[in-house]
Amino acid sequence: MWMIPGQNQSWVSEFILLGLSSDPTTNKILFTVFLLIYLSSVMGNGLIIMLVCMDTQLHTPMYFFLCILAMLDVCYVTTTMPQMLVHLLSHSQTISFAGCWLQMYVFSALGISECTFFVVMAYDRYVAICYPLRYTVILNWGLCRRLASGSCVCGFLSALLHTFFTMSLPYCGPNKVNHYFCDSPSVRSLACMDTHFIEMVDLVLSVFLIVFPICLIMASYVCIAMAILKIKSKQGRCKAFSTCASHLTVVTFFYVPASYMYMKPNSSYSPETDKQITLFYNVFTALFNPVVYSLRNKDIKRAFLKVMGHGRVD
Repeated sequence: MWMIPGQNQSWVSEFILLGLSSDPTTNKILFTVFLLIYLSSVMGNGLIIMLVCMDTQLHTPMYFFLCILAMLDVCYVTTTMPQMLVHLLSHSQTISFAGCWLQMYVFSALGISECTFFVVMAYDRYVAICYPLRYTVILNWGLCRRLASGSCVCGFLSALLHTFFTMSLPYCGPNKVNHYFCDSPSVRSLACMDTHFIEMVDLVLSVFLIVFPICLIMASYVCIAMAILKIKSKQGRCKAFSTCASHLTVVTFFYVPASYMYMKPNSSYSPETDKQITLFYNVFTALFNPVVYSLRNKDIKRAFLKVMGHGRVD
């Protein structure tokens, strides 16, 4: 037991995750729904990873980045969903202090990695449209690997600082987290001290890790829009825009709820609303991403039909 200096109290050794509902019947329904969502997310993203790896015609920077995004999505949703599914059917909804720390860290690391990686994907689209003849020269495989690994390193190092500040706070009770996983704002609200300074540090980190990437993505798309407007043929403009529409859709799905979650004032903290919003950018984006990227993508459709033995699609 760790003791809080000057007090006859000890830190909690475990947390209780209250989850989405306390009603057993509702939990059974939620279990079925989220199990299907989780399996669909893993299979959808797994299919993209498999197709990109198996089809040599998809061995381009664009699909390499799409494959990395699919891997991040699978890991991201797996950080929270399996435990949530177990808790929906279990009487015990506890998680150890160390387990909570680890879950918060991995969740934050993967989330920040995705934030950074969306900038990389925006840069990919910028080079493809603004410098099409030099695309593979500029985005060579060495640079692609460095950009992908750099995004992950940035995410895992930044999350270490973010998680350290939250989990180093004294927690002497209560230990009930009103969430389905160890999310930083929900856990921090249980601390036995004033968390104003930690919240300010967290806000500064959020501005740097969310607002700065958004600005870079917007700058990329301003340049892209200017390049598209210079294309003379209407068909060419539509084709160029369609290559960016999927990325913009996914970025919007991810950044809008994430910005609300981590940049809102603490006074507007609402556990129930926060759980719903977190579900959207943690669970549903992992489900939507394969659909958004493959629905109108002829290369993905062609690769899928080729693997299924239906030959090539025009």
